[in-house]
Amino acid sequence: MLLSILYFLLAGLAEIGGGYLIWLYMKADKGPLYFLVGGIILILYGIIPTLQPVTSFGKVYAAYGGVFIILSVLWGWLVDGIRPDTYDVIGSLICLIGVYIIMYAPR
Repeated sequence: MLLSILYFLLAGLAEIGGGYLIWLYMKADKGPLYFLVGGIILILYGIIPTLQPVTSFGKVYAAYGGVFIILSVLWGWLVDGIRPDTYDVIGSLICLIGVYIIMYAPR
């Protein structure tokens, strides 16, 4: 389970980080290196979820959606300085519960 969580976190950081670098290139007039590195990181994002021990593509990506939401809220707080409000926290907790049920609940 810990390895699975690590892959989710790595995938989320790659997706958000790569997208952020491309965002900076497009919106903040950063150089083409931002675009290139962002694109490479996004390619890695496409590979990382395939390392999950679960063999169901749909299950992995459904659960990852919840992880992505949580990481996006944290990214907004830590990188953009937008503190999550009560509803952000509640929504993130609901997502976390959903991730657990999809991936780790006994079947």
